[in-house]
Formats: sequence, C-alpha cells, structure tokens
Amino acid sequence: MARAIWLAGLLALALSACVETRSPHMNGNGAGANPPDSMDRVLSRTFTVPAFKLESGQVLPELTLAYETYGRLAPDGRNAILVTHGFTSSHHAAGKYAYTDATPGWWDGLIGPGKAIDTDRYFVVSSNMLGSSYGSTAPASKNPTTRKPYGPDFPDITLRDIVGAQKVLLEGLGVQHLVAVAGPSYGGYQTFQWAVTYPTFMSGVVPVVSAPKGSGGDASVKALRDRFATDPNWNGGWYYDRGIFPTLLQLRIETLERYGQNEVLARTITDPGERAARLRQLAEGWARQFDPNSMIALRKAAVKFDAERDFSRVRAKVLYVLSRTDKLFPPSIAPEVMDRLGRARVDAKYFEIDTELGHSASGPEWAKWAPTLKEFIAGLEP
Repeated sequence: MARAIWLAGLLALALSACVETRSPHMNGNGAGANPPDSMDRVLSRTFTVPAFKLESGQVLPELTLAYETYGRLAPDGRNAILVTHGFTSSHHAAGKYAYTDATPGWWDGLIGPGKAIDTDRYFVVSSNMLGSSYGSTAPASKNPTTRKPYGPDFPDITLRDIVGAQKVLLEGLGVQHLVAVAGPSYGGYQTFQWAVTYPTFMSGVVPVVSAPKGSGGDASVKALRDRFATDPNWNGGWYYDRGIFPTLLQLRIETLERYGQNEVLARTITDPGERAARLRQLAEGWARQFDPNSMIALRKAAVKFDAERDFSRVRAKVLYVLSRTDKLFPPSIAPEVMDRLGRARVDAKYFEIDTELGHSASGPEWAKWAPTLKEFIAGLEP
C-alpha cells in the first residue's frame, strides 16, 4: 500500500480502555441538545470522568473530552452519528458559535437540517480527541497530581484509547447505538478503529481521505520532535513559559500548503500575495493555540496502527472516500484497501471526490459527495 507522507498510520489493538463507574460531569448545558436554532448558536461542552485506564495500564486521574452536538437524541438512544476530526483540527464540525463568526465548522456543508447528515433526523456528536489541544485532556492539561502541565510526561495513548474515551462519552450522553461513525484524515483513522474495536455498536462507518493502516514508525515521531528541538525555547518539551511560535507557524504554513489549502483559497483570492497572507493568517491562529506536545502524542498514537489485520471483526457497512488529488492518501491505495475489505466479507463501497483540492477536499467539496453520503446513511436504517 502507498504510504501517507504526513500523518502516519494507526496503532495496533490490544487491551480495552475503561473508566471508573462514578458519575461523569458535563459542562456546557449538560447533555441536552443545542437551542432550536442550534446551527447558529453551537455550544462547545466538556465531559469529565474521574479516572480513565489507558491501554498501557496507566490511569489518567481525570479524563475530559470536549464535544459538540447537533440535533436531538431519540428516546431509544439509537439515532446518533459520531463525527471525528483530523490530526490538528478541532471538534467544531458544523454551525457557528455566534451569528458573527466568519466561518462555520469544517463539515458544515454536510451536517445540518436536511443535509447529508441530517440533524432533523439524527443526533450528531462531534468529539474532540483525547490528546488534542481543543479542550480535552492532553499534554497541556494540568496533571491533578502535580498541578502542572503533563508536557512531555503525558502518557502514551493509542487509537484504542481515543475511541474508548469517545465510547464513554457517548454512553454518558445516553447513546445506545450509532447509525454511523464518520470523519476525515485522522478522523478516518478513528473511524476504522471504531469498526474493529466496537464492531456491533454502529451500523456504518465513513472513513474519508484516510487509510486503515499507517506508516512512518518511530522515525516519524523523532523527525517531528527534532523539528521542535530546533527552537531555542523548546527545552525538551517544557516550553510553556515562552512558547515556540515561530517554529509552529512555519510548520503550519507547510502543512496547510500540503493539505491543499492554497488551492482552496485560490477559489476566492486570485492574487498570490494576498493568498499567501491569508494562509499565514490561518496558520497564526492555529500556532497560538496548538500544543506541539499534542502533535507528538497523537503522532505516537498513529504510527503503529493497523486496522487491516482486524478487518475480519468489522460488521458495519463501509463507505470509503478519497480525494483524486490527495497527496497524503492518494487514490492508488484504494484497490488494496477495498480488496482486503472484500476478502474479509465486509460490505464496502468506494467513492472518489473529483477535485483539485487535495487532502482538504471533503469540506469545501461537500456537494460532490454529499448525495453518496446521504444515500449510504439512509441505507443503514432498519
């Protein structure tokens, strides 16, 4: 299989993640739905449990996940769809936090009333990842034991830990069964992980611009850490007092260009200089928020994953979506993935987005694949 260049693969399965049975705490209007006009007033909430056991056997003294919901949960708890996000993005998948927000969430064209993921019909949960920098327990979080950031001492996590934490969140929200799990890039990694870890908990999975198996290994982690170490403020990862903004900014600009954002911006900004300035502006916002230790933790959680070897466990239907011009997960990987799914007797379909927008295509090019997604989800209902 062709190798992804930037995001490395997923992590191997082994043990189950579990939590103590004490009641969780929810912040941000509890577990209920957004207001009736929710897509214009989306709320970001947090869910916390007192302890979470990782696959390694280590226990996080406290686990918090940030999340958003759209739509309403049915009384039987079986109309939910879980949306998962990419490596360095957030859980803000749809709608706006305020009417004045310049842009909505990254899959807004797909999620909402009457859209492919129809919030009039489904209760949609968009979960931030364990280890991410947008409100969930992560390296920048304060260790309750030391009252200081975990930093580089944050315990190793796996993709199984990430989806195990999401499973606890969903149970806390009253979800009994998922219609589907869907997400792009690293969110696709999570989607494949869900399919093999909790095979009967969902009816379908939609991994987008992603793969079920990764590459890169420890060398990929080392390369990322070495990149940060070139900044004089890195201090072995204990950089929090001073920051490494210039290094993160340059890294983000490179990443956005690789993801196809220059092509996305070219649709509305014709002048190359203005386009470069806008790209830098986008990168600056991210570089001021994202913790590089989160990038390392999530990269470590990705490089050894292999869901392909567990395809025999998959019971959900699969819609596998790639972008024609994606350099990270090129369409050339599709035949082998689909062949392996077929040999595992998985009911799988493949769709390719015809686009020039590369890895970033699934959001801005939503109209090109929304009908296929909507039809697939409709076919999952009993």
